[in-house]
This record gives sequence, structure tokens and C-alpha cells, in this order.
Amino acid sequence: MMGVKGLHRPMSTSRLTFISHAATETQVHAAFPLDEPVLEREITKLRSLNWSMPANARAWSAPEQRAQETSRMLGLSAILADELKDCDYGRWRGRSMDALETEDPEGLLAWLSDPSAAPHDGESVERLIGRVGSWIDEQRTVKHTVAVTHQSIIRAAIVHTLQIPVHTFWRIDVAPLTVTDLRFSRAVWTVRCVGCPLD
Repeated sequence: MMGVKGLHRPMSTSRLTFISHAATETQVHAAFPLDEPVLEREITKLRSLNWSMPANARAWSAPEQRAQETSRMLGLSAILADELKDCDYGRWRGRSMDALETEDPEGLLAWLSDPSAAPHDGESVERLIGRVGSWIDEQRTVKHTVAVTHQSIIRAAIVHTLQIPVHTFWRIDVAPLTVTDLRFSRAVWTVRCVGCPLD
């Protein structure tokens, strides 16, 4: 009889909410990011948002300036996590895609087609997904985690949690100041929304 009752026991669910940081100058110019502040107009947008921290959630932030600014403007007292830092783009930091198509076309092609490649002497997509995946797996027992971080981290999170091919990393679009919500229940992750408006 106890076994039958156990079948009807509610399953605990963990929630992981990613918020992509506000836009920066390098994002506007389709360049690999620097450790830079968010655009002034984004600060105005953040102040106008009607968003509040969910009750009893634990807040985290990537350590870069743009993520911390976004966290503060949202009223979060976030813990910094190196695991949430942006992909290391090595010597390509601050360089635009257009410039690299001229200066290093073979390297750019390798980066966009081979997840194990790191032509910029930084971090490969495979290593990025592994880093993010390890952090995500630690959140399985937390009731609700909110993380302000980068588009690359959120794309890596989706690839890891859905266990989809690594090359799909480049086919996931995450806009600034959007929410991606994941749930963990019955030993699997599900995606509730990707790139949903923060307000």
C-alpha cells in the first residue's frame, strides 16, 4: 500500500532562470565582447522594467561589469560565480565579425564550424558547455536559482540541459534582457521559455 501511495507523491521540481545582461557597445557592432558597461539607454530601460526577484530564489551573477550592472539595476543581491563568466574569446576580444572575416577567415570558419576549435587562443565551445554544464548540475537540488549572465552561457545551458548536438550552439538566439527558464524534475531538464521578455 505504501508503494501505491508513493506513486502519487508530488515530485520536487527545481527551477533555473537565466537573465541575459543588458546590451553593450560591442554587441551593437557585432563584436566579441570586452569587459564593458551596459549602454546608457539600457540603464533607462532597466529602470522602467516591472520585474521583481521571485520569492525565496537564490541569485547569481557573472563577474563581468555588464552582468553586475544588470543585476544591481534589477535589485538583486547576487553572488558572483566564475562559472557564469562569458566565453574566453582570447585575442578576438573587441574585434568585429566583419574584421575577422578579412583578418582571420580560416580561424573564424573553424570557430563557427568546429566546437572543439579555439583559434583565438581562448575557450572552445565544447569547453564552455562543459563548464556551464557542471554549474547547472549543482543547481538541481536548489528550489529556484536566478542567474544574470551572458548569451553564450545561456546558449551553452540549453545545449547541455537538452542534450542536443553541440553544433546547435550557434543556432540559438538569445537577446539582451530576456529570460530563459528551465525546470528539473524526474531526472530531466525541460525548457519552459527561451528569450522571453523580461517585463
